[in-house]
Amino acid sequence: MPNLDNLTGIWHGLYTYPRALQRVLFDATLIESGAWLSGSTHEICGSGPAKGQTICATLLGKRRAGLVTFTKTYDGSAPGHGVVEYEGMLNADASEIEGRWSIRRNWSGKFLMIRSTGKTQAVEHKAFERI
Repeated sequence: MPNLDNLTGIWHGLYTYPRALQRVLFDATLIESGAWLSGSTHEICGSGPAKGQTICATLLGKRRAGLVTFTKTYDGSAPGHGVVEYEGMLNADASEIEGRWSIRRNWSGKFLMIRSTGKTQAVEHKAFERI
């Protein structure tokens, strides 16, 4: 059962690109301390010179009640991947965060993160249907 008071843990996620059918799966580790969030993500790069490689990013943000916001900053290993802003809502049982990501306020898409329960396949299927 997720801890409703703390988002610390492993999350599986998926984000989509605008005007394209491309979906990217990622894993995130969140650490919540007070209202502050930090952590990291890793995903497989889907395009460019780093295609097929694992790329990593750091996360820094906060949570106010059900609103979760964070900045994702890629580590520079994949050209074209920089800073992405995320804003989402936490569901009632603190097991999902759903919202939008944006780059420089002119490009955005949807994302869904589901707290790990050891059922990765079910997470991927659920995320695919919702986004």
